[in-house]
Amino acid sequence: MKNQVLSRDEVLPAKHEVFLADIQQLRARARANINDGAITPAYDIDVKHTIDILQSVLATEIVCMLRYTMNAVAATGISSESVKNEFDEHAREEQQHMRMVAERINQLGGTPDFNPQGLLTRSASEYVETDSLVDMIRENLIAERVACEHYRELIRYFSDRDPATRVMLEQILVKEEEHASDMHDLLVAHEGKPMLAK
Repeated sequence: MKNQVLSRDEVLPAKHEVFLADIQQLRARARANINDGAITPAYDIDVKHTIDILQSVLATEIVCMLRYTMNAVAATGISSESVKNEFDEHAREEQQHMRMVAERINQLGGTPDFNPQGLLTRSASEYVETDSLVDMIRENLIAERVACEHYRELIRYFSDRDPATRVMLEQILVKEEEHASDMHDLLVAHEGKPMLAK
């Protein structure tokens, strides 16, 4: 079979030509709606609803950062030093997530809600204080599992309707799954029994 050279019309179907012809209209809309910042007509979900969802994510990250920080300070015992270091590392990473979410809220025209009043009602995670190292690890594992499940739901929700928010949540989810795995490993090490079926 001979290689055929396709004409431009065969390579670019008519619908692509229409898209290319609309670039002038795209530019005109961008100029006309300059005050909308990053929100363009192609953003097809309610911006306020997105901001409300992200306020909940922000609260979740704040609560996780506070819990890990408190655990790093309060953890005691002969084998607590390495666990304290892990808590500190996770607190720093939760703070990075918090900043990413706050920046996204700002991009969407909202004001990130850092007000401590009502923080726990906005958060998917709980702030549970415990005395023992094992209980701290267990509560952090539970919180990470909650965050993982919550973020998976949100990733499905945003899908291709808000790819920027979805990608941010996917990046955060990768770290939250790593945190859950770390907490699981610590729990196994400190309780002396495997928790996952092999």
